Amino acid sequence: MTQIERPSRRGVGANRPASRPSRRTGWLAPVGLIALSLVPMAAGASRLAQLGTGASVTAENARFFDSPVPVIAHIVGSSAFLLLGALQFAPSLRRYAWHRRSGRIVAIAGLVSAASGLWMAVAYDLPANSGLGLMVIRVVLAPAMAAAIVAAFLAIRRGDVATHSAWMTRAYAIGLAAGTQVLTLMPWVLLVGEPGELEYTVLMALGWAINLVVAELVIRRRARRSGRGRALS
Repeated sequence: MTQIERPSRRGVGANRPASRPSRRTGWLAPVGLIALSLVPMAAGASRLAQLGTGASVTAENARFFDSPVPVIAHIVGSSAFLLLGALQFAPSLRRYAWHRRSGRIVAIAGLVSAASGLWMAVAYDLPANSGLGLMVIRVVLAPAMAAAIVAAFLAIRRGDVATHSAWMTRAYAIGLAAGTQVLTLMPWVLLVGEPGELEYTVLMALGWAINLVVAELVIRRRARRSGRGRALS
């Protein structure tokens, strides 16, 4: 009698392709980014409400009432950039035309955010806890954010998706710093009190630094995954 060999348990599924991440896992990053954006977006909405309803003018908000255009442009541009930009990280949405169409809005909103941020940095009087050092950082990072968006646009025009994704990730990291800065400032405020000029500058700079480091780690991880995918194909 011919003996029928049974496949060993070890061999079953050995050649099956690796399972793809679930949709729920793919939405973790966008949801986290939106959550991180909620505080600065809420603060911006509150500022718009103050300007729209004619709230009392104080030493803290007088510069916004004297010149409301840049702050309004910054709030609107930044909110759209952060919200729609977070959704660009959802893998399930990249397969649809929505990703490309909303990406155009994200790019325009990001340029408005960067330009208005630069405008405010050089045109507004410095707040009590802000100094020249923080203004210089803002003057450097605002054009850097705009340049990253332009580089991303040029990359996608020539079909270089990886470079496009890398530069948009860097631009988003700069724009999202307002959310991260809440996390760097809040422990100091709770434990020590209101930071002085030097402490405030360092804590604000730390928010940008954290985001840019995380962005580079994400970019490198994507590159490694892409390299493994090409090697297996």
